[in-house]
Amino acid sequence: MTENFFLDNQDIQFRLEHIDLREVIENKEKGFAYRQEHPTAPRNYADAKDNYRVLLEVLGEICATVIAPRAPEADEEGATFGQGEVVYADATQEAVQALKQAELMGVMLPWEYGGMNLPEVIYQSMVELVSRAEAGLMTIFGLQEIASTINEFGDEETKARILPRFARGEVAGAMVLTEPDAGSDLGAVQTRAFYDEEAGTWRLNGVKRFITNGCAEIQVVLARSEEGTSDARGLSIFLIERDETVKIRRIEDKLGIHSSPTCEIQYNNTPALLIGKQRFGLIRYAMALMNGARLAVSAQALGIAEAAYREAHRYAEERIQFGKPINTLPAVARMLMSMRGEIEAARALIFETGRWVDLLKSYEQLQAEGDSRDPDLRKKIKHVSSLADALTPLTKYYATEMGNRVCYLAMQIHGGVGYMREFNVERHWRDVRITNIYEGTSQLQIVAAIGKLLSRTLDPLLDEWAAIDYGAELAPLKEQLVGATEQLRQSIDHLKGQEHEIIDYYASDLVNMAAYIVNGWLMLQDATRSERKRNVAQVYLAEHLPQVNSAHAVILAADTTPLEAQEAVLSI
Repeated sequence: MTENFFLDNQDIQFRLEHIDLREVIENKEKGFAYRQEHPTAPRNYADAKDNYRVLLEVLGEICATVIAPRAPEADEEGATFGQGEVVYADATQEAVQALKQAELMGVMLPWEYGGMNLPEVIYQSMVELVSRAEAGLMTIFGLQEIASTINEFGDEETKARILPRFARGEVAGAMVLTEPDAGSDLGAVQTRAFYDEEAGTWRLNGVKRFITNGCAEIQVVLARSEEGTSDARGLSIFLIERDETVKIRRIEDKLGIHSSPTCEIQYNNTPALLIGKQRFGLIRYAMALMNGARLAVSAQALGIAEAAYREAHRYAEERIQFGKPINTLPAVARMLMSMRGEIEAARALIFETGRWVDLLKSYEQLQAEGDSRDPDLRKKIKHVSSLADALTPLTKYYATEMGNRVCYLAMQIHGGVGYMREFNVERHWRDVRITNIYEGTSQLQIVAAIGKLLSRTLDPLLDEWAAIDYGAELAPLKEQLVGATEQLRQSIDHLKGQEHEIIDYYASDLVNMAAYIVNGWLMLQDATRSERKRNVAQVYLAEHLPQVNSAHAVILAADTTPLEAQEAVLSI
């Protein structure tokens, strides 16, 4: 049994070593001036990177020695509900307490509120480690994005009162968006907010459903604040501190992540505090919150996939059939190599996307503070924002679909015993299934990504990567990727000329192409730094470049035939 989930993962260490966060960290740390008031703040860039490594080592040990050994118990007992209150499983309570004692519950918050001012990309590595240990726990630990939203959009009084409580682990957060009739279509939210003139406060009334960790003390709620509206323009975001006016009606009986309570909540004239401006609830604040949550779910899927892969790898080494371990059988070896390639591709994509998100946040922070040293700041924000907006749905789509594929193969490698509750792989298969559903289904991620792809948002990034000299040994792989990138552009141009119905029908093919090509370029860059990474890149590209060719052919042949046949095919 491993003793540290960070130290046993050479790929996370590789990513931490090679990612360039210099500009992000210098901006976040205010040129490292934070050190003057906060002795634990980093002195310089190297010091910051060392701090992150130590932090991941601490968390890695907790995950391996405290959380993972009791994960089956957390799953078996699950969160329970009685007399209007939710109770975490004993194993979950122990895990949360260990994270609190290590002061890891508010790490993304600035130093002045008791946080560690972590970049998004480092935080997502923490989410991955926790998810590998126990996927349901991630939805308690991983909702630190709630605190970040309050920090970004709340007023100074609210931040000073609420955020230190997050940092001390005294409160947890919940993102309260979904309703019985407003799931993917959040513009249809009907929970009402009205301003109580006599009490001098906003109040909420309505029912929310499928709320992850809905028992949390601090909740950020999307509600309709404008009378007479029925679309997104009438929605605002509110902060509530759970009291007797907030009734938890039940928790859901789910396939997986049993330790995570999914609640139905009723608000009854609940006092609420407006966050930011009215009418910007969905189009600005909730979307910013959801984008952070989508990266967290991507990391959750990655962590579960890593756990499932390791179970399958161990089992394949130990299981003897036909006189030898099954990992020597080509069919099984191919599955394991495919899983490994997909996992490392997803991790590269999450780190790359997180880097752009961090850059965007650091630039926006400079803009909010009125920093005028960089005359190109506004231009940089526009460029970085477009890349972050394009890569985030692509990442959520790829990472969560990847997680499902890996867990499927991990169970297949186990054979019949993998279907039994006594083996962890069965739990991983159940837990990962939610990741490509919640925080926006894969189909919604395709909708979010397709517009950016059609407008060629990723072209500057792809051109930059294609201009790199990868050396003679990697030249053949680069040539293949250049050809695949050209196929992507041909597919985009062809699809742009079609009717909307055809674009929508073939959007998934284009998004798959883009994901494989972006991953391919990232892995090719890794291949210049490590012989092992060169082998991983070769395996990944050998598997996925033919899929790019296939999708390219499908898109070039796109017509209305499937749409015309839809009614006949779907009739029963």
